[in-house]
Amino acid sequence: MSLATAYWCVLIAALLPYLWVAIAKASAPRYDNRDPRGWVARQEHPRLKRAYNAHLNALEAFAPFAAAVVLAQLGGVAHPRIALLALVFVGLRVLHGVAYIVDQAALRSLAWFGALACVVALLVQAALSVA
Repeated sequence: MSLATAYWCVLIAALLPYLWVAIAKASAPRYDNRDPRGWVARQEHPRLKRAYNAHLNALEAFAPFAAAVVLAQLGGVAHPRIALLALVFVGLRVLHGVAYIVDQAALRSLAWFGALACVVALLVQAALSVA
């Protein structure tokens, strides 16, 4: 696996929030693009709220992941290791979003924790490689 794999994973992670928000918008009738956040706040549909929450969580998870990939690469961490952790992160984040939408809280939490562990592993390895 090459560093390009990790960079493709960063792109996928950047786009995941938009997949989840598209599902949220498709889950209820008459989406109001003039007041999207107000529209979401007024909705009662559980799937819509879960998909929107998956969207917000994916946005929160992206910056630390992208930074971890870049810092690991700059720190000289082996490219196959970066790529593997990036692939696992993306897989777990997809699982997280799906579990969120279908209301599987335990699976969602496990996927969230696993993805966070990938970010921590990348950051620790980056720090150790330049120490």
